[in-house]
Order: sequence, then structure tokens, then C-alpha cells
Amino acid sequence: MKNKPPSHFVYIVQCADTSLYTGYARDVQKRLLEHNGDAKIAGAKYTHGRRPVVLQYYEEFSTRSDALKREYEIKQLSRKEKEHLISP
Repeated sequence: MKNKPPSHFVYIVQCADTSLYTGYARDVQKRLLEHNGDAKIAGAKYTHGRRPVVLQYYEEFSTRSDALKREYEIKQLSRKEKEHLISP
């Protein structure tokens, strides 16, 4: 039986002040706990004063490189473009 390749994620959360934060994680749920201060490891400095954060969007990749490239692409988008990306 083949092992599933490791997953890498790019995600967007909305902060309490309505700003959007884009990040990379191996485990999105664990990272959300970190952002919201519910874990031993602190989340990003940006989200620390903007809690709680709510997951709005994520994409999964099989390689770290692909995920980080996509994270960069999303970070270059305007807020309006990000809102369009996360809208249902």
C-alpha cells in the first residue's frame, strides 16, 4: 500500500478587524488554534492583535514548493481579488 504524500496548505483567514491574512501550513486546523492563541505556539504576529480569526479558504498541494508559490501569488492579489477567491 502506498503512503499518501504529505499535504501542504495555503489558507486565508479573516481577522476580527475584517482584514484578510494568507499563510502556509502543514496542518490548517492546528495553525488556526495557534492564530487564535489556543496552542502552545503563537500564531503570526499580524493576527495576534486581531483575534479571533476565522478560516475562509484553503488550497491543498502535494509539495511545499507549490504551496509557497501559491501563497506568494495570493499575497499579491488585491483585497477585492481575495474576496472573489474566497466567495462561494
